[in-house]
Amino acid sequence: MSEIRQDWTRAEIAELFDMPFGQLVFRAAEVHRAHHSPDEIQLCTLLSIKTGGCPEDCGYCSQSVEADSGVEATKLMDVQAVLQRAAQAMDAGSQRFCMGAAWRNPKDRDMPAIVQIVKGVREMGLETCMTLGMLTPSQAEMLAEAGLDYYNHNVDSSPEYYERVISTRSYQDRLDTLDHVRRAGINVCSGGIVGMGETREDRVGFIHTLATLPKHPESVPVNALVPVKGTVLGDMLDDTPLAKIDDIEFVRTVAAARITMPASMVRLSAGRESMSEAAQALCFMAGANSIFTGDKLLTAPNAGEDADSEMFARLGLKPLSGEEPMRAAARREPAE
Repeated sequence: MSEIRQDWTRAEIAELFDMPFGQLVFRAAEVHRAHHSPDEIQLCTLLSIKTGGCPEDCGYCSQSVEADSGVEATKLMDVQAVLQRAAQAMDAGSQRFCMGAAWRNPKDRDMPAIVQIVKGVREMGLETCMTLGMLTPSQAEMLAEAGLDYYNHNVDSSPEYYERVISTRSYQDRLDTLDHVRRAGINVCSGGIVGMGETREDRVGFIHTLATLPKHPESVPVNALVPVKGTVLGDMLDDTPLAKIDDIEFVRTVAAARITMPASMVRLSAGRESMSEAAQALCFMAGANSIFTGDKLLTAPNAGEDADSEMFARLGLKPLSGEEPMRAAARREPAE
Protein backbone atom coordinates (compact mmCIF):
# COMPACT_ATOMS: atom_id res chain seq x y z
CA MET A 1 0.00 0.00 0.00
CA SER A 2 1.35 3.43 -0.91
CA GLU A 3 2.66 5.54 1.92
CA ILE A 4 0.58 8.43 3.25
CA ARG A 5 2.85 11.45 3.62
CA GLN A 6 2.44 15.03 4.78
CA ASP A 7 5.94 16.12 3.71
CA TRP A 8 5.40 16.57 -0.02
CA THR A 9 7.47 19.36 -1.54
CA ARG A 10 6.33 21.61 -4.35
CA ALA A 11 9.16 20.26 -6.46
CA GLU A 12 7.94 16.68 -6.01
CA ILE A 13 4.38 17.63 -6.95
CA ALA A 14 5.63 19.59 -9.96
CA GLU A 15 7.45 16.44 -11.07
CA LEU A 16 4.15 14.57 -10.96
CA PHE A 17 2.49 17.15 -13.19
CA ASP A 18 5.44 16.91 -15.61
CA MET A 19 5.32 13.12 -15.97
CA PRO A 20 4.33 11.62 -19.34
CA PHE A 21 0.54 11.49 -19.21
CA GLY A 22 0.20 7.72 -19.48
CA GLN A 23 2.75 7.12 -16.74
CA LEU A 24 1.05 9.63 -14.45
CA VAL A 25 -2.40 8.07 -14.88
CA PHE A 26 -0.93 4.58 -14.38
CA ARG A 27 0.78 5.62 -11.15
CA ALA A 28 -2.38 7.32 -9.88
CA ALA A 29 -4.41 4.20 -10.73
CA GLU A 30 -2.00 2.03 -8.76
CA VAL A 31 -2.28 4.31 -5.73
CA HIS A 32 -6.05 4.37 -6.09
CA ARG A 33 -6.32 0.59 -6.13
CA ALA A 34 -4.17 0.33 -3.02
CA HIS A 35 -6.70 2.34 -1.03
CA HIS A 36 -10.07 2.16 -2.81
CA SER A 37 -12.23 -0.06 -4.98
CA PRO A 38 -11.45 0.92 -8.59
CA ASP A 39 -15.02 0.53 -9.86
CA GLU A 40 -17.03 2.19 -7.08
CA ILE A 41 -17.97 5.87 -7.07
CA GLN A 42 -19.45 7.75 -4.15
CA LEU A 43 -22.66 9.60 -5.08
CA CYS A 44 -23.25 12.93 -3.35
CA THR A 45 -26.06 15.46 -3.66
CA LEU A 46 -25.55 19.19 -3.10
CA LEU A 47 -28.34 21.53 -2.02
CA SER A 48 -28.22 25.30 -1.56
CA ILE A 49 -30.03 25.86 1.72
CA LYS A 50 -29.43 29.64 1.62
CA THR A 51 -28.76 31.22 -1.74
CA GLY A 52 -27.21 34.57 -2.75
CA GLY A 53 -26.46 37.77 -0.89
CA CYS A 54 -22.97 36.70 0.23
CA PRO A 55 -20.78 39.71 1.20
CA GLU A 56 -17.60 38.02 -0.05
CA ASP A 57 -16.13 39.11 -3.40
CA CYS A 58 -15.00 35.72 -4.75
CA GLY A 59 -14.44 36.40 -8.44
CA TYR A 60 -15.95 33.08 -9.58
CA CYS A 61 -19.13 33.16 -7.50
CA SER A 62 -22.58 34.09 -8.79
CA GLN A 63 -23.87 34.36 -5.20
CA SER A 64 -21.64 37.31 -4.26
CA VAL A 65 -23.30 40.69 -3.74
CA GLU A 66 -20.57 42.00 -6.04
CA ALA A 67 -21.84 39.85 -8.93
CA ASP A 68 -24.47 40.96 -11.43
CA SER A 69 -25.50 37.38 -12.14
CA GLY A 70 -29.25 37.56 -11.53
CA VAL A 71 -29.09 35.24 -8.52
CA GLU A 72 -31.65 36.40 -5.96
CA ALA A 73 -30.87 36.27 -2.26
CA THR A 74 -33.02 33.93 -0.19
CA LYS A 75 -33.45 33.15 3.48
CA LEU A 76 -32.34 29.91 5.11
CA MET A 77 -34.62 27.07 4.00
CA ASP A 78 -37.13 25.62 6.41
CA VAL A 79 -35.79 22.57 8.25
CA GLN A 80 -38.53 20.26 6.97
CA ALA A 81 -38.00 21.40 3.40
CA VAL A 82 -34.32 20.49 3.63
CA LEU A 83 -35.13 17.09 5.12
CA GLN A 84 -37.56 16.40 2.30
CA ARG A 85 -34.85 17.11 -0.26
CA ALA A 86 -32.45 14.86 1.66
CA ALA A 87 -34.97 12.02 1.52
CA GLN A 88 -35.30 12.48 -2.24
CA ALA A 89 -31.52 12.39 -2.61
CA MET A 90 -31.32 9.18 -0.59
CA ASP A 91 -34.05 7.58 -2.71
CA ALA A 92 -31.98 8.49 -5.80
CA GLY A 93 -28.97 6.61 -4.41
CA SER A 94 -26.86 9.35 -2.82
CA GLN A 95 -24.68 8.39 0.13
CA ARG A 96 -23.78 11.91 1.20
CA PHE A 97 -26.00 14.99 1.41
CA CYS A 98 -24.08 18.23 1.14
CA MET A 99 -25.65 21.56 2.09
CA GLY A 100 -24.33 25.02 1.27
CA ALA A 101 -25.28 28.44 2.59
CA ALA A 102 -24.06 31.67 0.97
CA TRP A 103 -22.68 33.26 4.12
CA ARG A 104 -19.36 34.78 5.02
CA ASN A 105 -19.93 33.00 8.30
CA PRO A 106 -23.07 31.74 10.06
CA LYS A 107 -24.57 33.93 12.77
CA ASP A 108 -25.15 32.33 16.15
CA ARG A 109 -28.90 32.81 15.62
CA ASP A 110 -28.68 30.49 12.60
CA MET A 111 -27.05 27.64 14.45
CA PRO A 112 -30.14 26.04 16.11
CA ALA A 113 -31.78 25.46 12.71
CA ILE A 114 -28.49 24.19 11.25
CA VAL A 115 -28.17 21.75 14.17
CA GLN A 116 -31.72 20.47 13.56
CA ILE A 117 -30.95 19.94 9.89
CA VAL A 118 -27.77 17.98 10.62
CA LYS A 119 -29.51 15.75 13.14
CA GLY A 120 -32.46 15.13 10.83
CA VAL A 121 -30.36 14.20 7.81
CA ARG A 122 -28.13 11.88 9.83
CA GLU A 123 -31.18 10.10 11.25
CA MET A 124 -32.05 9.10 7.68
CA GLY A 125 -28.72 7.26 7.39
CA LEU A 126 -27.03 9.75 5.07
CA GLU A 127 -23.60 11.23 5.57
CA THR A 128 -23.86 14.95 6.20
CA CYS A 129 -21.66 17.71 4.84
CA MET A 130 -22.08 21.46 5.19
CA THR A 131 -20.36 24.55 3.81
CA LEU A 132 -21.38 27.70 5.66
CA GLY A 133 -18.32 29.90 5.30
CA MET A 134 -15.87 30.59 8.09
CA LEU A 135 -16.51 29.03 11.50
CA THR A 136 -15.53 29.96 15.03
CA PRO A 137 -14.23 27.16 17.28
CA SER A 138 -17.51 27.16 19.23
CA GLN A 139 -19.58 26.85 16.05
CA ALA A 140 -17.44 23.94 14.92
CA GLU A 141 -18.03 22.28 18.29
CA MET A 142 -21.80 22.77 17.92
CA LEU A 143 -21.74 21.10 14.51
CA ALA A 144 -19.65 18.24 15.88
CA GLU A 145 -22.08 17.70 18.75
CA ALA A 146 -24.95 17.63 16.25
CA GLY A 147 -23.13 14.83 14.44
CA LEU A 148 -21.92 16.59 11.30
CA ASP A 149 -19.75 14.18 9.35
CA TYR A 150 -17.93 16.58 7.00
CA TYR A 151 -17.36 20.29 6.69
CA ASN A 152 -16.43 21.76 3.32
CA HIS A 153 -14.18 24.80 3.12
CA ASN A 154 -12.12 25.00 -0.07
CA VAL A 155 -8.74 26.69 -0.25
CA ASP A 156 -9.62 27.46 -3.91
CA SER A 157 -6.10 27.91 -5.34
CA SER A 158 -2.48 28.42 -4.39
CA PRO A 159 -1.68 30.99 -1.68
CA GLU A 160 -0.08 33.18 -4.38
CA TYR A 161 -3.02 33.15 -6.80
CA TYR A 162 -5.76 33.29 -4.17
CA GLU A 163 -5.40 37.04 -3.56
CA ARG A 164 -6.03 37.70 -7.26
CA VAL A 165 -9.48 36.10 -6.95
CA ILE A 166 -10.65 37.04 -3.44
CA SER A 167 -9.94 40.04 -1.22
CA THR A 168 -12.57 39.84 1.53
CA ARG A 169 -10.96 36.94 3.38
CA SER A 170 -7.41 35.71 3.52
CA TYR A 171 -5.92 32.32 2.75
CA GLN A 172 -5.07 32.03 6.43
CA ASP A 173 -8.75 32.59 7.29
CA ARG A 174 -9.54 29.49 5.29
CA LEU A 175 -6.80 27.45 6.94
CA ASP A 176 -7.98 28.62 10.37
CA THR A 177 -11.50 27.33 9.68
CA LEU A 178 -10.09 23.98 8.56
CA ASP A 179 -8.16 23.83 11.82
CA HIS A 180 -11.30 24.61 13.87
CA VAL A 181 -13.17 21.86 12.02
CA ARG A 182 -10.39 19.31 12.51
CA ARG A 183 -9.99 20.14 16.20
CA ALA A 184 -13.75 19.67 16.71
CA GLY A 185 -13.43 16.15 15.31
CA ILE A 186 -15.30 16.73 12.05
CA ASN A 187 -13.97 15.25 8.83
CA VAL A 188 -12.55 17.84 6.44
CA CYS A 189 -13.67 18.38 2.85
CA SER A 190 -11.40 20.85 1.06
CA GLY A 191 -10.37 21.31 -2.53
CA GLY A 192 -10.12 24.02 -5.12
CA ILE A 193 -11.03 25.44 -8.51
CA VAL A 194 -8.90 25.17 -11.62
CA GLY A 195 -9.29 27.04 -14.88
CA MET A 196 -9.42 30.50 -13.28
CA GLY A 197 -6.46 31.71 -15.29
CA GLU A 198 -3.90 30.27 -12.90
CA THR A 199 -0.66 28.63 -13.98
CA ARG A 200 0.39 25.03 -13.48
CA GLU A 201 2.62 26.32 -10.68
CA ASP A 202 -0.55 27.53 -8.93
CA ARG A 203 -2.17 24.13 -9.37
CA VAL A 204 0.95 22.60 -7.81
CA GLY A 205 0.59 25.08 -4.93
CA PHE A 206 -3.08 24.23 -4.42
CA ILE A 207 -2.32 20.50 -4.18
CA HIS A 208 0.71 21.19 -1.98
CA THR A 209 -1.40 23.13 0.56
CA LEU A 210 -3.78 20.23 1.06
CA ALA A 211 -1.19 17.44 0.86
CA THR A 212 0.91 19.01 3.62
CA LEU A 213 -1.87 19.60 6.14
CA PRO A 214 -1.29 17.71 9.43
CA LYS A 215 -3.98 15.31 8.23
CA HIS A 216 -5.19 15.11 4.65
CA PRO A 217 -8.78 16.16 3.95
CA GLU A 218 -11.02 13.13 3.86
CA SER A 219 -12.64 14.62 0.73
CA VAL A 220 -10.89 16.67 -1.97
CA PRO A 221 -13.26 18.25 -4.51
CA VAL A 222 -11.60 19.32 -7.76
CA ASN A 223 -13.72 21.93 -9.55
CA ALA A 224 -13.37 23.32 -13.06
CA LEU A 225 -14.43 26.95 -13.27
CA VAL A 226 -18.00 27.40 -14.48
CA PRO A 227 -17.84 30.94 -15.91
CA VAL A 228 -20.98 32.90 -15.05
CA LYS A 229 -21.72 36.19 -16.78
CA GLY A 230 -21.85 38.99 -14.22
CA THR A 231 -19.01 37.58 -12.13
CA VAL A 232 -15.47 38.94 -12.37
CA LEU A 233 -14.06 35.79 -13.93
CA GLY A 234 -17.09 35.16 -16.09
CA ASP A 235 -16.89 38.64 -17.61
CA MET A 236 -13.14 38.35 -18.09
CA LEU A 237 -13.78 35.39 -20.37
CA ASP A 238 -15.75 37.70 -22.66
CA ASP A 239 -12.94 40.27 -22.87
CA THR A 240 -9.70 38.32 -22.62
CA PRO A 241 -8.76 34.70 -23.28
CA LEU A 242 -8.42 33.38 -19.74
CA ALA A 243 -6.24 30.29 -19.61
CA LYS A 244 -9.10 27.78 -19.63
CA ILE A 245 -7.79 24.46 -18.41
CA ASP A 246 -7.92 21.64 -20.95
CA ASP A 247 -9.12 18.13 -20.16
CA ILE A 248 -5.63 16.61 -20.02
CA GLU A 249 -4.42 19.21 -17.52
CA PHE A 250 -7.56 18.68 -15.44
CA VAL A 251 -6.85 14.93 -15.35
CA ARG A 252 -3.26 15.68 -14.33
CA THR A 253 -4.61 17.70 -11.38
CA VAL A 254 -6.88 14.82 -10.34
CA ALA A 255 -3.98 12.37 -10.60
CA ALA A 256 -1.70 14.58 -8.51
CA ALA A 257 -4.39 14.85 -5.83
CA ARG A 258 -4.82 11.07 -5.80
CA ILE A 259 -1.11 10.30 -5.57
CA THR A 260 -0.38 12.84 -2.83
CA MET A 261 -3.53 12.10 -0.80
CA PRO A 262 -4.04 8.35 -1.28
CA ALA A 263 -6.80 7.73 1.25
CA SER A 264 -8.94 10.78 0.41
CA MET A 265 -12.09 10.72 -1.68
CA VAL A 266 -11.26 12.80 -4.76
CA ARG A 267 -14.44 14.32 -6.15
CA LEU A 268 -15.25 15.58 -9.62
CA SER A 269 -17.30 18.63 -8.74
CA ALA A 270 -18.32 21.79 -10.60
CA GLY A 271 -17.67 21.84 -14.33
CA ARG A 272 -18.36 18.15 -14.87
CA GLU A 273 -21.46 18.88 -16.94
CA SER A 274 -19.28 20.34 -19.70
CA MET A 275 -16.82 17.42 -19.73
CA SER A 276 -17.09 14.64 -22.26
CA GLU A 277 -17.68 11.12 -21.07
CA ALA A 278 -14.16 10.25 -22.19
CA ALA A 279 -12.66 13.04 -20.07
CA GLN A 280 -14.63 11.87 -17.03
CA ALA A 281 -13.51 8.29 -17.67
CA LEU A 282 -9.88 9.46 -17.63
CA CYS A 283 -10.53 11.20 -14.30
CA PHE A 284 -11.92 7.97 -12.84
CA MET A 285 -8.87 6.09 -14.16
CA ALA A 286 -6.66 8.72 -12.49
CA GLY A 287 -8.27 8.18 -9.10
CA ALA A 288 -11.44 10.27 -8.88
CA ASN A 289 -14.01 8.26 -6.91
CA SER A 290 -16.74 10.70 -5.95
CA ILE A 291 -19.18 12.88 -7.89
CA PHE A 292 -22.09 15.20 -7.30
CA THR A 293 -25.21 13.79 -8.88
CA GLY A 294 -28.44 15.59 -9.76
CA ASP A 295 -29.33 18.43 -12.11
CA LYS A 296 -27.93 21.37 -10.11
CA LEU A 297 -24.92 22.34 -7.98
CA LEU A 298 -25.95 25.30 -5.84
CA THR A 299 -26.66 27.68 -8.76
CA ALA A 300 -24.74 25.90 -11.55
CA PRO A 301 -26.06 23.12 -13.82
CA ASN A 302 -24.96 19.51 -13.36
CA ALA A 303 -25.02 16.42 -15.55
CA GLY A 304 -28.15 14.82 -14.03
CA GLU A 305 -28.86 11.38 -12.58
CA ASP A 306 -29.98 9.76 -15.85
CA ALA A 307 -26.82 10.81 -17.68
CA ASP A 308 -24.68 9.55 -14.81
CA SER A 309 -26.48 6.19 -14.71
CA GLU A 310 -25.93 5.72 -18.43
CA MET A 311 -22.26 6.67 -18.13
CA PHE A 312 -21.74 4.30 -15.18
CA ALA A 313 -23.29 1.46 -17.20
CA ARG A 314 -20.96 2.11 -20.14
CA LEU A 315 -17.88 2.36 -17.91
CA GLY A 316 -18.73 -0.56 -15.64
CA LEU A 317 -18.87 1.65 -12.57
CA LYS A 318 -21.27 1.37 -9.64
CA PRO A 319 -22.25 3.45 -6.59
CA LEU A 320 -20.06 3.01 -3.54
CA SER A 321 -21.35 0.13 -1.45
CA GLY A 322 -18.41 -1.26 0.52
CA GLU A 323 -19.27 0.46 3.80
CA GLU A 324 -22.36 1.64 5.58
CA PRO A 325 -23.30 5.28 4.88
CA MET A 326 -22.61 6.28 8.46
CA ARG A 327 -19.00 5.08 8.41
CA ALA A 328 -17.67 8.63 8.69
CA ALA A 329 -19.11 9.06 12.16
CA ALA A 330 -17.44 5.89 13.33
CA ARG A 331 -13.99 7.08 12.32
CA ARG A 332 -14.39 10.63 13.62
CA GLU A 333 -11.58 11.26 16.11
CA PRO A 334 -11.18 14.47 18.13
CA ALA A 335 -7.86 16.19 17.60
CA GLU A 336 -5.41 15.99 20.42
